[in-house]
Amino acid sequence: MSTPRTLHLNAFLMSTGHHEASWRLPESDPLAATKVAHYQRLARIAERGKLDSIFFADSPVLFGEVGRRPAGKLEPTVLLTAIAGATEKIGLIATASTTYNEPFNLARRFASVDWVSGGRAGWNVVTTAGPDAARNFGVDDQPAHAVRYERAAEFIEVAQKLWDSWDDDAIVADKAEGVWGDAGRIRTIDHEGKHFRVRGPLNVPRSPQGHPLVVQAGSSENGKNLAARYAEAVFTAHQTLADAQAFYADLKARTAAVGRDPEGIKILPGIVPVIGASEAEALKLERELDELIKPEYAREQLAKTLRVAPEDLPLDRQLPADLPSEDEIEGAKSRYTLIVELARREQLTVRQLIGRLGGGRGHRTFAGTAEQVADAIQEWFDAGAADGFNIMPPVLPSGLETFVDQVVPVLQERGLFRREYTASTLRGHYGLERPVSRYAGIEAPQLTSIGSGF
Repeated sequence: MSTPRTLHLNAFLMSTGHHEASWRLPESDPLAATKVAHYQRLARIAERGKLDSIFFADSPVLFGEVGRRPAGKLEPTVLLTAIAGATEKIGLIATASTTYNEPFNLARRFASVDWVSGGRAGWNVVTTAGPDAARNFGVDDQPAHAVRYERAAEFIEVAQKLWDSWDDDAIVADKAEGVWGDAGRIRTIDHEGKHFRVRGPLNVPRSPQGHPLVVQAGSSENGKNLAARYAEAVFTAHQTLADAQAFYADLKARTAAVGRDPEGIKILPGIVPVIGASEAEALKLERELDELIKPEYAREQLAKTLRVAPEDLPLDRQLPADLPSEDEIEGAKSRYTLIVELARREQLTVRQLIGRLGGGRGHRTFAGTAEQVADAIQEWFDAGAADGFNIMPPVLPSGLETFVDQVVPVLQERGLFRREYTASTLRGHYGLERPVSRYAGIEAPQLTSIGSGF
């Protein structure tokens, strides 16, 4: 008898909340983005709700206009180490770019977080679009879309080789014989590829999870192919059930086509739940937030996304007919398509589109009671559109507290979500096995002296 499917729920944390005007509310702390205690509190709330994990987005560039919303943020892997000490079970996922990092440093960083947290680390792999990020690294423009994904695939491959460069039993710790480690169980990886040449081994023993969980967030063709090969969870954005079902079926099929079990990849669309005691109250809360949006800032950001001038987007008109095609877009292709299709499908004016994007930047927003939010989640879950959801509270901490205290109990009563943790690692929460090292059973060549020894 098979075990019934249950939801996977992740809390996507962002300063004062995902709604761009959340920082303007009287109860919000506009300096929360740089306060470790703020995020520790949020993580403990999510853990109280038995959520699988928390997640931080990141980019190696100052994102958006500082006049519009809190823009500065802490480096997420550093932040996760502080959160690890304040929590016990919840998974800890951070974003890091394969375009503007090197495999050795990043593999070491995530293995370290996995050790610090006792096996709760996850890496959200992104390829980073946009010329502004490129210029922070001495490059005039971003690499082409296909090149970024080609590099990302090799980057993940190198990182996983490095995570496997120590056998699980490489540390002997024999005090009597004076032998700490067995050099025959640690190996160089000697990787030579198109983008990287890495000797190894990693200078961190194989971590509690073997490999930190690999997460991916791109929904372009290249993004889906990368996810099918490597990802164990996918964060995605969809506005309609039909689009979500099509993405789900497509990605599961691609995963099977490369020889992986489709159950080994969890698809988690984003949802921005605005929760009220009644539907009318929820809609009122949503309106109050939207009215705090400053349209002049929001239009600037929309213009950048659509690759047009702000003056080409009159607030009370629909999007112009002559927008660039998706083929002309080199970065964030899937998000560009989602936004344009949303505007066209619902015949939104620029002002209305700004309001729709203000809460979740293209992710689905839903206003209603706790029961109605639970219904919306269950509908997509039962209909083959999701394995769970990336919960994006519009206001923090109150939106996360309301979700945990009101929506989670409904899902638990319906048998759709755990009442207690049954595992202590992030892989365990997702029902995934610890990966066997690719070098298992292969004797390592004797290591020559590495490093200075001082």
